[in-house]
Amino acid sequence: MAEAATQSVTGPNIDLDLKSLAAEVIARAVKAGATDAEAVVSEGDEFSVSVRMGEVETLQESGSRGMGLRVFVGKRSASASTSDLTPDGIAQLVSGAMALAQVTEEDAFAGLPDETDFGQLTDDLHLYYDDVYSLPAVERIDLARRAEAAALSADARITNSQGGHFDAATGRRVLANSRGFLGEYKTSYCGISAAPLAMDANGSMQRDSWSSSVRRMGDLESPESIGQEAARRALRRLGARRVPTQRVPIVFAPEVARSLIGHLFEAASGDSIWRSASFLAGQLGESIAAPSITIVDDHTMILPSGVGGFGTSPFDGEGLPTRRTVVVQDGVLQTYLLNTYTGRKLNMRSTGNATRGLAGSPGIGSGNLYLLPGTLTPEHILAEIPSGFYVTSLMGFGANMVTGDYSRGASGLWIENGELTYAVEEVTIAGNLREMLRNITAIGNDQIFRSSVTSPTLRVDGMTVAGA
Repeated sequence: MAEAATQSVTGPNIDLDLKSLAAEVIARAVKAGATDAEAVVSEGDEFSVSVRMGEVETLQESGSRGMGLRVFVGKRSASASTSDLTPDGIAQLVSGAMALAQVTEEDAFAGLPDETDFGQLTDDLHLYYDDVYSLPAVERIDLARRAEAAALSADARITNSQGGHFDAATGRRVLANSRGFLGEYKTSYCGISAAPLAMDANGSMQRDSWSSSVRRMGDLESPESIGQEAARRALRRLGARRVPTQRVPIVFAPEVARSLIGHLFEAASGDSIWRSASFLAGQLGESIAAPSITIVDDHTMILPSGVGGFGTSPFDGEGLPTRRTVVVQDGVLQTYLLNTYTGRKLNMRSTGNATRGLAGSPGIGSGNLYLLPGTLTPEHILAEIPSGFYVTSLMGFGANMVTGDYSRGASGLWIENGELTYAVEEVTIAGNLREMLRNITAIGNDQIFRSSVTSPTLRVDGMTVAGA
């Protein structure tokens, strides 16, 4: 049965000048006794439809707007947030943040960045396109329906579905502080996905999915191609079995290899480093990976299509201009990833990696994080392996950033004599990130920027597959 939910931003705030509002809140906080203040305002619209077996299952359309305020009273700081942007709501936001600041502990490292550090990229980063909302709702629903239909019609063994989906969203972000920074940018997104279920002759079922996500509607892959690829992936999982425990080369498909790059970013994050909670602590300038490994965190990237990457923005969560940072070059750790607070903790400068929600202090996040591709085709990488495991899906969160120990549930395809053969499931792959990074022995040439964290196919030697 279809469910629908519609929520819109209405009332006296619909035409608010968000930049002026942010500046006004800063002025109010300073007048109330804040020595410094920072405000972030966000607004956006979202549309989402899920179609299952041809029928609309859920349909949601919503709009949202909110503000966060961070205040400093000397070395004391506090934050508060609200979705009530009426005069009374703003007054309560300021008074609430100031009251919290009076009862927090002093922190010698707290505070906004230095005035000389603020800035933003002025070039058009191509982050926003109106066309994500160019289609009427009935045509958006049809895209989801077509993706699912293509999956269901691909093979007689595709007997069921967890749905076809279409999503679209636009957003706007404003950041202001009492040291003179005022910036804003807009973003857009749309995506199609399908998740079919395949059944073999014994009644065993397998599920897989595929999707396309872009900033510009015209760049979406066709719903038919999405459905067909999702079906192919579900079908290849049929007949999956466990394998005996053994040490073999493991090949990570791009969609899972990206998680290894994400783990390295987490280990190189300033929060982990200053707390001595990372196996990369004290490793600056040291070789931590194979010489073929170069990892870049680029917040300024424009993709070959001419569109800004999903991790691209003109400024970070504290108002510092974004940049391209080489994290690992030729296997050597070049830098940690820092916001202002962690930079001060480590007696270093921010790398422009601050992230900011409406509430709380800035965190640390990546931009477009990727491993430079190699020259080998995936087929060439597989051809060199007499027996091994091609991983297409990972489960669980078994990566310990303190020790580097790594253990995750996995499924995929077994490699025999350089060819993909039968499906494998219910196994665990285990190793240690320290050794895994050094034991990357082959890098594919198949990098595609489908998300903000990206990797080509990777071969890692020396890991254990634990199964039957």
